[in-house]
Amino acid sequence: MKSAFRNAVALRTLPHYHCINPHFHSLPRFSVAAVSSPPSSLVSPSKPETFRFLRRSSPLRVRYSSMTGGETDAPTSMEKQFEDFRVKLDEAGSLRERIRAVVNEIESITRLMHASLLHVHQSRPLSEVLEKPKAQVDGLKELYGRLAEVLCECPGEYYRFHNDWRSETQTVVSLLAFMHWLETGKLLMHTEAEEKLGMNQAEFALDIEDYLIGLCFLSNEMPRYVVNQVLAGNYDCPRKVLRFLTDLHAAFRMLNLRNDFLRKKFDSLKYDLKRVEEVYYDMKIRHLANGDSAEDNGTQGQS
Repeated sequence: MKSAFRNAVALRTLPHYHCINPHFHSLPRFSVAAVSSPPSSLVSPSKPETFRFLRRSSPLRVRYSSMTGGETDAPTSMEKQFEDFRVKLDEAGSLRERIRAVVNEIESITRLMHASLLHVHQSRPLSEVLEKPKAQVDGLKELYGRLAEVLCECPGEYYRFHNDWRSETQTVVSLLAFMHWLETGKLLMHTEAEEKLGMNQAEFALDIEDYLIGLCFLSNEMPRYVVNQVLAGNYDCPRKVLRFLTDLHAAFRMLNLRNDFLRKKFDSLKYDLKRVEEVYYDMKIRHLANGDSAEDNGTQGQS
């Protein structure tokens, strides 16, 4: 018991760096200087120069210099590109303003023509109603000629600016077609509309869809015209309009129309035809149509 206690005290009093290995002092000793400095035979005297040469010709330095050179050149090319864009947009904007100036004059003339044609619903003489609108046709032709001159400055870009005068042209076609039908009872053909407006050039022609939409606008005016003509005592008008709209509807049926604005206007043509059919049906059942009245007079004479 006492010997064990003495051993514990002896171990406690040993220095903290004393190793418990009993053979510690017999191990070989190494010099710190010998370990820290490698032998001169293992290190080549030319290797530091090699390291210095590789550091100078490092690909990272070359890549960084190329990147910095690209960054200095990039803003120059970018600014040049956007400067070209600015010039082109300014030219297109000035050209569009000139087009809109001509289109505004076309729109003012179409308003005058439409206001004059509204008198046809008041049972005025046809020659008196058509006098003022027909006088405006030459002015429209002159304006479309000016529009063609503006578009000649940018050949091949007809449809780029087409939307600037598209709706006005559709209205013009509907008015010309209505005037032509009132005079002749026939449809205004596409070539005739081009001739009236001076749009028979290779680079400036009347778009087919604009012509067709204009005809649909014409059909929208027919039901009101029929009702007012019947009220004025023209009982033969529903039959004529019905025959015209039926032929026009059958002609539109030949077209493969997509789900666009033209298809929607074609649907409105069907509704206009239905309204005219209803008016004509009312005339028939009341025996007010000219054909029915003539037949009735013939049967009464025979009796």
